Amino acid sequence: MSLKLLIFGFAAGFLATLIFHQGLWYVFNLTGVIPPDRPAWPVDPIPPWGVPSVLSKAFWGGVWGLALTPVLAHLSGASYWAAWILVGAIALTLVAFFVVPPLKGEPMQAMGPRFLIGLAANGAWGFGTALLLQVFGAVRS
Repeated sequence: MSLKLLIFGFAAGFLATLIFHQGLWYVFNLTGVIPPDRPAWPVDPIPPWGVPSVLSKAFWGGVWGLALTPVLAHLSGASYWAAWILVGAIALTLVAFFVVPPLKGEPMQAMGPRFLIGLAANGAWGFGTALLLQVFGAVRS
């Protein structure tokens, strides 16, 4: 595993958050699936440093890309695409609903429509990360 591939994994995950995850979130806003009080590309400050929320999301998307690239980059064809989409959808959503809230001292999220929205948005992130890794020339499907 090369450092270059890990850097590409982070960059792909970071950009996939801004383009694919938040892009689908925007479509969900436009169509009324998500209420307007939860906009795409949010700029509300996140404690403790006041970083805009969208940059925090993108950073963590980059961390996920960095972590998953060594595991999924060796796949090819349909299994490459399916793995990125499914792992993105399932792993990121489960962590967002059941791991992050307790770490923040908040209750775990309830299953329901929000979980399905999470699956879709995080699946879009997985697709985008896979696509960007190919665009960067870091992997071949």
